[in-house]
Amino acid sequence: MRPLFQRVAGAPAGRRSKWLVLAAWLILAVALGPLAGKLGDVEDSSANAFLPRGAESAQVNTELEKLRTDPVMPAVVVYTGDGAREKSAATDTAAFQKLAAKGEEVSRPVPSDDGEALLTVVPLDTEDEITDKIDELREIADANAPPGVDVEVGGPAGSLTDSVAVFDSLDSTLMIATGIVVAVLLLITYRSPILWLFPLLSVAFAAVLTQVGTYVLAKYAGLPVDPQSAGILMVLVFGVGTDYALLLIARYREELHRREDRHTAMRIALHRSGPAILASAGTIAVGLACLAFADINSSRSLGLVGAVGVVCAFLAMITVLPALLVIAGRWVFWPFVPRNGTPARKEQTVWSRVGAAVARRPRWSWMMSVAVTGVLALSAFGINMGLTQSEMFQDKPESVVAQEKISAHYPSGASDPAEIVTATGKAAEVKSAAAEVAGVARVEDGDRTRDGELTTLSVVLKDAPDSRQAKDTVDALRDAVHAVDGADALVGGTTAETLDTQRAADRDLRTVIPIVLLVVLGVLIWLLRALVAPLLLLATVVLSFFAALGASNLLFESILGFAGVDWSIPLMGFVFLVALGIDYNIFLMHRVKEEVARLGHGRGVLEGLTSTGGVITSAGVVLAATFAVFAGLPLVTMAQMGVIVGIGVLLDTFLVRTVLVPALALDLGRRFWWPGKLFHAPGQRESSPREAEREVEHA
Repeated sequence: MRPLFQRVAGAPAGRRSKWLVLAAWLILAVALGPLAGKLGDVEDSSANAFLPRGAESAQVNTELEKLRTDPVMPAVVVYTGDGAREKSAATDTAAFQKLAAKGEEVSRPVPSDDGEALLTVVPLDTEDEITDKIDELREIADANAPPGVDVEVGGPAGSLTDSVAVFDSLDSTLMIATGIVVAVLLLITYRSPILWLFPLLSVAFAAVLTQVGTYVLAKYAGLPVDPQSAGILMVLVFGVGTDYALLLIARYREELHRREDRHTAMRIALHRSGPAILASAGTIAVGLACLAFADINSSRSLGLVGAVGVVCAFLAMITVLPALLVIAGRWVFWPFVPRNGTPARKEQTVWSRVGAAVARRPRWSWMMSVAVTGVLALSAFGINMGLTQSEMFQDKPESVVAQEKISAHYPSGASDPAEIVTATGKAAEVKSAAAEVAGVARVEDGDRTRDGELTTLSVVLKDAPDSRQAKDTVDALRDAVHAVDGADALVGGTTAETLDTQRAADRDLRTVIPIVLLVVLGVLIWLLRALVAPLLLLATVVLSFFAALGASNLLFESILGFAGVDWSIPLMGFVFLVALGIDYNIFLMHRVKEEVARLGHGRGVLEGLTSTGGVITSAGVVLAATFAVFAGLPLVTMAQMGVIVGIGVLLDTFLVRTVLVPALALDLGRRFWWPGKLFHAPGQRESSPREAEREVEHA
């Protein structure tokens, strides 16, 4: 496999083939570019896109969408304040009727028991553009509101509109912010006004291929895509692609100091760095693809879509980037042009000193690293899991404000009742059983399906839809209606969806995490041809994940003021950090393995650290910064994801890869490579850490 990879990867460095590679990418970009813009056409924005597969609440949504004769979604308008609420509500009701679904009546304003609020329900046709209707409702309400009256439009239709507004601006915001961050960091890293353009141009090719590939797989192969995964996809491609570019360019620059011919230098750079990039891309792609075993549809979407993006980034970085660099020549490195015969500009001062410090006391170094990460990890055990609907946004949208006011003056579930779908012949029994459940305020008749076989019931809960008490009521409600023989009743709605998602997240943690660990371990064993080293590397990344989770929790509680951590974050954070965190260990250990075979264990470990220190640190900072872009987004879940991944990558870059892993390798000696060839290598004396330190200092 390795010779085949070397022949394929060496093509962009050929004197003629480099032009063919570039021409092929240009043709692909021009021909397939129009398809890239169609990714939004295949995104699944339905409620089930974010729910577990086979969940009862998802089944209810499917039945309602498939069978209801007049699909409607309610908008709830709530009036508060000391002004003329009754007059304002009456005026609005007449205007709202023009926007209501055909054949549906806008409810008369319902006063609260405390007399301080009015509530109007506007049924909207789901076949219309709901967001446009909500915008019109809000314009009417604001225009008619007299002084002293506050009007907010919420309910399911209002929540949907506010969520769509977030995702509509998500892609453009992320792309612009990520592009700026990566460009600035590349300028700082290369200190060249020209070179930074080449990785960005290559990433642009990768982005087009990613969007086209994702669109085709979604349209013709059933790849699940939702707005959240589509937004994260481009950030992942930017971050991973730039990392691979940094690694390849660093090795290419080294070879330019040793070779006069740039084609030969690139061919050698590809052959030596290519396996590490391949192992990294394979680890990340396969690790993310393990999310296909998750029950939650949004997790499956992000994992599979992310795997597509990583593969496309890998292909671009080993083909079009080398071709561009070889075509351009050495001048792209100006003003620090690498000349044949001159010493390579490794940043030995910092990283040789770090290596020397670790080599002086390796056992103390790794024990202190474990202690630091362990202390941070302790904070992970006090995490408050779960976010309510009002806590999902950093800035509360109007629908959340409306829900808070409804909860303050009405039965909290009035604006978002639970839904029951049951056999029509058993509807009366199911209604009676549901009404007897503690926590149910009232049960209202709904609609019948077109064939008359199913009936829907609306259940108003006493507690807020996203409260713990409401979830307990849904559990009791399900027990009660399931007990009605022959009804085949199902309970759905927002509260049921939250409950199902929470439980599926727990199942996914227990299912996906072991699979990811086994897959990553297999890749490391294949790369290093050892067992001890892969086990230790995997343990360090898992430890850094818990440290990142604990450190992030401190930020969430003390600085960012988040009420808790979303249920999806532990699993998504774990998969991303294990896949991305092991990335830098692969870069490091692939070079260490090469140097150990040449120099012996002790010196080889320190030489590998010194040689890769600058490029891996730059790559880690770039990747952490791209994910940190999420922290400024209005969705708390995406902000939390960005913070955890960013902190985890920085821990892996500056502590795990720099101190912990080299210290463990030096302390264990050749046992680190057991049972591989380096453990049994004949004729090589193993230098002690102190001897290795002196050798590096005098090299």
